[in-house]
Amino acid sequence: MSVTQDPFEAARAVADAVLYEGYVLYPYRASAAKNRTRWQFGVLMPPAYVAADPSERSACRTQVVLEAPDDARLQVEIRFLQAIRRTGGDAPDWDETVERCVAFDCSVGQLRAGVRREFEYAGHRRREAEVHRSSRTVCGLAAASVTELPGPYGALLLSLEVANRSPGTGADRDEALSAALIAAHSLLAVDRGHFLSMTDPPQWAGPLVAACANDGSWPVLAGPAERPDAVVLSSPIILADHPGIAPESPENLYDSCEIDEILTLRTMTLTDAEKAEARATDARAAAVIDHVDSLPPEQLDRLHGALRYLRQVTGPGDGTGVAPGAAAIDDELPTYLTPDAPWWDPGADASVDPETDSVEIGGVRVARGSRVRLRPGAAGRRTDAQDLFLAGRVATVECVLFDVDGQRHLGVTPADDAELAEISRWHGRYLYFDPDEVEPVGGPS
Repeated sequence: MSVTQDPFEAARAVADAVLYEGYVLYPYRASAAKNRTRWQFGVLMPPAYVAADPSERSACRTQVVLEAPDDARLQVEIRFLQAIRRTGGDAPDWDETVERCVAFDCSVGQLRAGVRREFEYAGHRRREAEVHRSSRTVCGLAAASVTELPGPYGALLLSLEVANRSPGTGADRDEALSAALIAAHSLLAVDRGHFLSMTDPPQWAGPLVAACANDGSWPVLAGPAERPDAVVLSSPIILADHPGIAPESPENLYDSCEIDEILTLRTMTLTDAEKAEARATDARAAAVIDHVDSLPPEQLDRLHGALRYLRQVTGPGDGTGVAPGAAAIDDELPTYLTPDAPWWDPGADASVDPETDSVEIGGVRVARGSRVRLRPGAAGRRTDAQDLFLAGRVATVECVLFDVDGQRHLGVTPADDAELAEISRWHGRYLYFDPDEVEPVGGPS
């Protein structure tokens, strides 16, 4: 991958979703309570404000393990939004934004001595008819470096710190946001060499990765298919390696924690007056309303769900997953046979019952009511960062499940959170782990 090309092309769609997460939320009106307290992710406030409110931060740090020669080139983009206050006219008062990007590249060898980049975006005031727009000066510092890590492998610790150096004062959060770096995140690419996964590193690098200190930002691998470990996206929102935007999501709804289908259907229920207010709030909100109003039925159907990892066959096949007489297919994807009863029908197979089935783990029968200690990522299994927060906690088994491939899974609830357990049981939605990711702490209760 050459740095003369855009190494971030594959990651940019996800990075854009991070950049605009929470920009304007359903029901997309300035009068909505959730749109009066905006931008909860990746906000780097002016230092003077953080001194008065330590719950906020003025800087973030990314650390990741890198294997690359000194003459390899590192390309960096630090992206954030700068707020622009809009007042006057017929539209409601609102904070618009402009995208900012601090970009630089250097050799890995240069990073041994440290590379610093100061940046500043001047404030301005502008009047268009009855509408006034104003912004404050935003400035900051980006500092990148590498240090040699111990061991025979020649691995490097790459550190990137981004700090807000804006002179803003005052104790009001809305005022401080005018000088903040909003939704700050970074993209890193190396033209030769590779980054190591924070959640699935090689065994020799496990202690080195565990020693990385990430503060306010979490790095994941996000490179193109031909070099997936050549790019890192460091995001204030915890992601898994190789994140992507589902092809069924045709429009940015500015709330990636929501389900597109539900959010689209809810937006359809807005009254004409509510839609008019949303359109007047912001041009991006207007685009969402226009998109939903013109959404063809076939696109809405696509939002209903998709299976990407099962392929139906019609016979027992020849041991390769391909039915006799069928064309060759990708053998890496599992297949399933068409049964007499639909595989998705819970009542189709009376031989399984999630509430009474059990699995043996370490010689102990584990079933509904059993207590287990969670060990996500055990036995080298790949896991995500959110599961790691549950490591070591005791959970109660709610059900034992079998998938269409015959693999067992445990649905559990945290034993120390009765309220969450009650809500999970009511909805029938649990935390799911494989048997080799738990340790029994007692038999079924």
